[in-house]
Amino acid sequence: MPIPLIKKIGLKFSLNDPRWGRGSQDNNGQNQNQDGKRPNDGPPDLDQLWREFNQRLNRLFGNRGGGRGDGNYSPDMKGAGIGVGLIAVIVAFLWLVSGFFIVQEGQTAVVTTFGKYSHTTPAGFNWRWPYPIQSHEVVNVSQVRTVEVGYRSNVRNKQPRESLMLTDDENIIDIQFAVQYKLKNAAEWIFNNREQDEMVRQVAETSIREIVGRSKMDFVLYEGREKVAFDVSQLMQQITDRYKAGVQITNVTMQGVQPPEQVQAAFDDAVKAGQDRERQKNEGQAYANDVIPRARGAASRLLQEAEAYRARVLANAEGDASRFKQVLVEYQKAPAVTRDRMYIETMQQIFSNTTKVMVDSKNGSNLLYLPLDKLISQAASETAPGKPGIGAAQQSSGSSPAGEPMPANEAQRQRDSRTRDSRDLRDRETR
Repeated sequence: MPIPLIKKIGLKFSLNDPRWGRGSQDNNGQNQNQDGKRPNDGPPDLDQLWREFNQRLNRLFGNRGGGRGDGNYSPDMKGAGIGVGLIAVIVAFLWLVSGFFIVQEGQTAVVTTFGKYSHTTPAGFNWRWPYPIQSHEVVNVSQVRTVEVGYRSNVRNKQPRESLMLTDDENIIDIQFAVQYKLKNAAEWIFNNREQDEMVRQVAETSIREIVGRSKMDFVLYEGREKVAFDVSQLMQQITDRYKAGVQITNVTMQGVQPPEQVQAAFDDAVKAGQDRERQKNEGQAYANDVIPRARGAASRLLQEAEAYRARVLANAEGDASRFKQVLVEYQKAPAVTRDRMYIETMQQIFSNTTKVMVDSKNGSNLLYLPLDKLISQAASETAPGKPGIGAAQQSSGSSPAGEPMPANEAQRQRDSRTRDSRDLRDRETR
């Protein structure tokens, strides 16, 4: 404020002071101000403070008159220069101090010089040139930011323009998902894009539409959710890097994948029919897995049994042929002895497998019943180890089964019958 103006203001507010002799007197000889009030009725303290302020200000700017209105004004240029310099130093100090700022942990500050990007400061106590030379903007780079596509704040609050999209098999699908990301470059985040959150949302919508457009509906609905989310994350990272958005995509979460509400009932019926078809196919496959191995096992067993039977028949045939050749050789050496031996062996086999024997006698053609089975079992029970059999002794001595001697004529008749049968057999073989 200029000195004459301050002096004028100080003199103006001092004219009403009764000590200057400018006030009027009442009838009793007391001083009054221009409003007719006595000095004791006003606020003298404020006037005194104002006068002291004017005096100090005048002394600071070199006015030796002390601020009085006596007209003795003599400015001191040296004192005025010191005052102006002191004020300039104080103002410059305050201006420089305003350039200090603090950046919290997990944040970074982007410093600009006359609006142009200059540098990025880390967390801590930093300084820049004060305004208007430089300015800074603090950005939180550790915060996990979230962008919702297809819904807002709640899955039920759908955004059909974002969520409805077309699949590769020409079906419409409704998808809601969330994208989480961080900032990896604060300068690119601030300067390279406008409305950064909306940019990330549009990139996410573009990426999901491209991935879903190359996939089948069943793949997106069921087994391919994780694959779709991973592909969307990769594609979004590629696009944001191409845009130099300074964004690092951390996660893509599928909140809801379903067909449109208008066809939900029909889609549920189709899904249920497909599940029934799969269930019946599984049941048929389980039945086939149970029947086919058993049938293969039975077929393999039959083949092995047939092979075993074939091998057994071949072995028996080869054995019979070899035995016949051996018998033929012996027969050629002694035909009669070989025939008798063959006859005896044959009868032995026949009688060992027969329990009843019919004997034709010449005297009256009577039938004689011989209980050979009981005789054999009785002989086996009565024969002790290491002792000759009773039955064999009886047969060799020609006695009867009861231990009585057989008549001579009966024994002779049996021997004749056996001899005759042997002769008839040899005659038949000769013929």
